[in-house]
Amino acid sequence: MNPNNTRRSLLAFSAALAMAALAPLAQAQPAWPAKAVRIIVPYGPGGAVDVVTRKMAQKLTEQTGQSFYVENKPGATGTIGASLAAKAEPDGYTLLANDTTHSLLPHIFKKLPFDPQADLVPVSAFVFAPMGLAVNAQSRFKTLNDLLVEAKREANKVSYGTGGPGTTPHFATEALGIATGVNFMHIPFKGAGEATTAILSNTIDMQIASTTGLMGNVKGGKMRLLAVSGDKRLPALPDVPTFTEAGVKWPGVVNWTGLWAPKGTPADVLARLQKEVATAMASADMKTFAEGMGAEARQIGSEAFGRMLKDSTDAWGRVAANTAFEKQ
Repeated sequence: MNPNNTRRSLLAFSAALAMAALAPLAQAQPAWPAKAVRIIVPYGPGGAVDVVTRKMAQKLTEQTGQSFYVENKPGATGTIGASLAAKAEPDGYTLLANDTTHSLLPHIFKKLPFDPQADLVPVSAFVFAPMGLAVNAQSRFKTLNDLLVEAKREANKVSYGTGGPGTTPHFATEALGIATGVNFMHIPFKGAGEATTAILSNTIDMQIASTTGLMGNVKGGKMRLLAVSGDKRLPALPDVPTFTEAGVKWPGVVNWTGLWAPKGTPADVLARLQKEVATAMASADMKTFAEGMGAEARQIGSEAFGRMLKDSTDAWGRVAANTAFEKQ
């Protein structure tokens, strides 16, 4: 017998055994999600992103049978939490939730700890909500005009709160100031929920935020909306005018919530996640939730989400160019 042939046969047999041993392991790889999925919200509890994401997490848990849970990581205009998500293992078990503030990041930071476009993959956007200008229910401001008259009389007298410099509410309020020729005093907090608490305690005068984060206190009689963004009134609050109806030539901003995954997350996981989000948004209770928050219950997938992010980033760039904001 030729020794070389014997050696080749043994090698081939060993390789076959190895492949046979590995095959069951490959087949045994569990389908996603096989364990709990963490969704990082880069702001404190109580804000619009937190409220909407918790509802979505609940729906995804119900649909998949695996736990989807929110982990709040506030700070640095959401970049602390976003950076954690961007650097996480791309296995589908860490996701990022954010809103339009994500498209503001290139305009507010000289350097970011991650690349918003290269390190994170947009998965799906959902719950499109107008933004409202809210005051304490007992505020001296009964109309938007009341507020603007006082703001014009004395610069920086009327104060407003946000979840931090560079957030969507910050730039949206500055855009309102540009449109009306007034200067408001910005009081930053760690999250939109803290800004809302400051409204309730009369520490600040007003807050512009997504209706999804405001509606609970508005319906509870603790806050009052003076105007909402968009081109039509909210069915849930038909007596609240749009900014245009209130006499301001500024349509405002429509906010949305979205999910991202770390770059490199398997395509089949991203596809499954998009499908589950779409299923959630089509459910009766999610529609009721969104509409009750004054929001539109719809969802867009990865490609449309990516295009929307680009358009949003370009639009915020124009606002940034006309705002006295120095990059951090």
